[in-house]
Amino acid sequence: MIPREDIDKVRELVRIEEIVGDYVSLRHAGAGSMKGLCPFHDEKTPSFHVRPLVGRWHCFGCGEGGDVFSFVERIEHIPFIEAVQFLARKVGVELRNDARPRENRGVTRSRLVDAHTQAVIFYRERLSENSRALEVLTRRGFDQEAIDAFEVGYSPDSWDELLRYLRGKGFTEQELAATGLFSSGTRGMYDRFRGRLMWPIHSITGETIGFGARIIGDGQPKYLNTPETQLYQKSKVLYGLDLAKKHIAAERRIVIVEGYTDVMAAHIAGVKTAVATCGTAFGTEHTKIVRRLIGDSASPSAGVMLSSGQAIGGEIIFTFDGDVAGQKAALRAYEEDQAFAAQTFIAVAKDGRDPADVWLESGDQALHRLIDSREPLFAFAIRSVLTGARLGTAEGRVAGLRAAAPMVAGIRDRVLRGEYIRQLAGWLGMDEDTVRSYVRGAGGPQGHARHTPAQLAPRHQLRDPVERVERESLEVILQMPNYAGAAGVDDLPADTYVVPVHRAIHDAIRAAGGVAAYSVKAEELAARGIDDPHGRANAWFIDEVTTQAGPEVAVAISQIAVAPIPQSSPEGMWSYARGIILSLLRAGVTRQIGEIKGRLQRSDPEEQTALFARLMQLEKQKRAYEEA
Repeated sequence: MIPREDIDKVRELVRIEEIVGDYVSLRHAGAGSMKGLCPFHDEKTPSFHVRPLVGRWHCFGCGEGGDVFSFVERIEHIPFIEAVQFLARKVGVELRNDARPRENRGVTRSRLVDAHTQAVIFYRERLSENSRALEVLTRRGFDQEAIDAFEVGYSPDSWDELLRYLRGKGFTEQELAATGLFSSGTRGMYDRFRGRLMWPIHSITGETIGFGARIIGDGQPKYLNTPETQLYQKSKVLYGLDLAKKHIAAERRIVIVEGYTDVMAAHIAGVKTAVATCGTAFGTEHTKIVRRLIGDSASPSAGVMLSSGQAIGGEIIFTFDGDVAGQKAALRAYEEDQAFAAQTFIAVAKDGRDPADVWLESGDQALHRLIDSREPLFAFAIRSVLTGARLGTAEGRVAGLRAAAPMVAGIRDRVLRGEYIRQLAGWLGMDEDTVRSYVRGAGGPQGHARHTPAQLAPRHQLRDPVERVERESLEVILQMPNYAGAAGVDDLPADTYVVPVHRAIHDAIRAAGGVAAYSVKAEELAARGIDDPHGRANAWFIDEVTTQAGPEVAVAISQIAVAPIPQSSPEGMWSYARGIILSLLRAGVTRQIGEIKGRLQRSDPEEQTALFARLMQLEKQKRAYEEA
């Protein structure tokens, strides 16, 4: 289908080390050889070799090997012809056209890339014509140079303007349907993105493979991404990686932010290693990409800080809007791979601002200071589980020790584990020997943690009334979200729950959008004529909460989601849900009253006035809950 002479011409011009280097950080390994971490199987020490002089690659770990075409076939999951087309575009070789009619050729990767390239041109032209969309970007601090560098565009508020544009460029209906740029209805295809700022999402080699979009003005959803397509799998894509990859490999550092504007702000500020996930949590596939770019992560010195402030073995730095997202990502990395975890750091602005806001409001250096304020993932993860414990009380300190001890016991490096035992004792204000003994008991036979998810005691065995009402309220939220929403659970403050595992579940519920997200899903399913939309939406909601919570508390959520509810009639369920939520609120107010009374006894006269006013307010609140 492609003349042999064209294939040979591509082979002559392409440099295998440059193509492989787009995906793997290669380092010299003797005369005429380079090596890195294999992209085709998970490994922690490099066994993947490239020989530029002979144009071949081979992995001594998994046994795979071949030429530059086979590498592209494997890494991009495309057939040979498309691999040739992919490389021909790289080196500027014009392949002779296939003689078959376009509609009979099927959907190829290269045609989908062409469609996305044309869409970028279309969206950028529309942005230049829309002053409102441009104003949104300029208010965020982005000038025309930054907008051009990231190719930001605008999708007009039209049902078929892009569709007509791409049809005019010769794309078939089959190709258009496969791009992910369009949705389908009873009247056919229509533009998926309307009235939104558009960020092109590129592959690691720089090809446009999808878009991230943000609504201008009111409307839902606020953010919308390209769906999964032949080109775009969000679990394997990091926004900005095409721009950042060479800096990441050179500095052996990657900064992972949450949004497209965060990446833009970081790069403008000089943090050229910044990337973001695309509408999904940082996961296993992302970890593999990062490890390949940074290089060998299995060094026993990984995570050790030099006097320069740089870590041996490279650094992975997460920056997030707040503690909930940071804790979730930290715990996921903590569970998946300790060599990776030892290189991982967390940087969270104390005032909760995201990196783009830090840059906009305080400048380049403030963003650098935020990143420099990073703390090791181990420390962040352990401190995060302590946030649900009230360390001012003996009971709270014991609860904190119970929550954190398995995590410390799970640190396999014996010396590092000893250091965190000492730190945990300091954070808790407890005797080091007591903490050490409890950590040892939280581990398995070799002193390592038993990596089992959180198990909950049956509800009827709970003796603590606070723990019991917290559990019952979570049962209501997860199993009866329609009744829970009417009872006002989405208005519960973040610190409502005091039992650490309950707080983690509540954080996951809030991160999933609260019961309001369930209601939106139920309405969407009903509009599509789906049977039992509320039941299906409830199952979806529990899945979302479980995903947000991560593996640490997945089993606890599963237990709560199937626990029997002592009511069956709609009237009884509503009364039960309302009563449980009111009990939870009363318990929270009562706890705050007790804490303020304790502080009154040891505060100065000026502080006592403010505390007394707050006490009166809480007493009034408590009476209202009791009378409700």
